[in-house]
Amino acid sequence: MSGISRRRVLTAGAAAGALGTLAACSSGTGLSVGGTDKDGNGTAQARPAKLIGDGSTADTGAQPHQPTPERLKPGQKPPQFVVFSWDGAGELSNQLFSRFRKVAADHGAKMTFFLSGIYTLPESKKNLYRPPQHPVGASAIGYLADRHIHATLQQVRSAWLEGHEIGTHFNGHFCGATGVRNWSPAEWHSEIDQAKSFVKQWKTNTGFTDLEPLPFDYDKELMGGRTPCLEGQSNLLPTAAALGWKYDASSPGGLQIWPGKVQGGKIWDFPLQSVPFPGHNFQVLS
Repeated sequence: MSGISRRRVLTAGAAAGALGTLAACSSGTGLSVGGTDKDGNGTAQARPAKLIGDGSTADTGAQPHQPTPERLKPGQKPPQFVVFSWDGAGELSNQLFSRFRKVAADHGAKMTFFLSGIYTLPESKKNLYRPPQHPVGASAIGYLADRHIHATLQQVRSAWLEGHEIGTHFNGHFCGATGVRNWSPAEWHSEIDQAKSFVKQWKTNTGFTDLEPLPFDYDKELMGGRTPCLEGQSNLLPTAAALGWKYDASSPGGLQIWPGKVQGGKIWDFPLQSVPFPGHNFQVLS
């Protein structure tokens, strides 16, 4: 399921229905911003940009290709929503990131890519990551090869220019008894700060000089995330609210229902939904 922020919803068809959701796991100069060429690469259109920090990111203004919400008329049935998101959001050898960007383009869809922060951090620099309650540099998911970090950064840039959302899947993906379910709000804050810092300092950490900056201010653009294994939400939410996040997509399933607000109405809670499993008499998590 996608974390839907203040701006993002994908409408599929005009049929009335429940909220259906799908989720999956995927393992330059920067002085202008534009659309995408036929290969999906960002194209410059002489739009001024303000570099941030070491030039890894840039403030290029409002995100392009955003939908315009329309208020339903009295008695009008709501549309069916199909909401896509991806955990990890790395461009590996299977090229799932670029594949589903094309799927989105072919169908006029918008997606949320929950980027794992360490997917922009070379393994040679893993000691920069200090995960809560774990040794320095530890991670339950692998660090990407440098070539895959390079490809991931290109995909993230192009995805944002196409109107997709870049959320966070945090960093080390620690689950179970020694995982994120035991983290305090302060430890979640540390994890988020680190996830953002890796994205905002990829140029320094990787040494890449042939890539343009990510065309957004991640401090402003990051509006929500999904926790590893859908664990630890209760202590994440106070931190998310304090950071001004608009939503969280870390709670599991239940029926296909409209999301609601938590934390005193500050945070939209978008749970992964339970959906029928064809050929079986039970449901599975979307």
